[in-house]
Amino acid sequence: MEDKPDRTAGSRKGENIAERLLDAIAGTKQLLPALQRDAAFKHLAEQLWRAVTSGGANYEEARGAESRADFVHKVRIATKELREAHYWLKVAQRSNGVSPAAADPLVDELDQLIAILVASARTARSRAP
Repeated sequence: MEDKPDRTAGSRKGENIAERLLDAIAGTKQLLPALQRDAAFKHLAEQLWRAVTSGGANYEEARGAESRADFVHKVRIATKELREAHYWLKVAQRSNGVSPAAADPLVDELDQLIAILVASARTARSRAP
């Protein structure tokens, strides 16, 4: 059986990431009304919402992973979802669906979260026996 991820050493980091993901989800929700007002952006808003919430949910799944490999797999899925959310947010921004002032902080936060999750998966994979 594979090693379980070390939950004691990284638990504070994991909590911080989980909180930041929740904040990113809340920030995304704040942008949705502006997008949903225009029929052209409704699909985009749905895709953005699904991706950002899926990223958070998959990270939570990773925190309860049954093995190091399971953790890496779920963190990679969370990363992919956040990349998708980042994409939809950039499309909304470039298409004037949301203002840069409203979207830029969330774009930056998603960039940081993606980098953190990539590093987390890489670190966990490198520590595999």
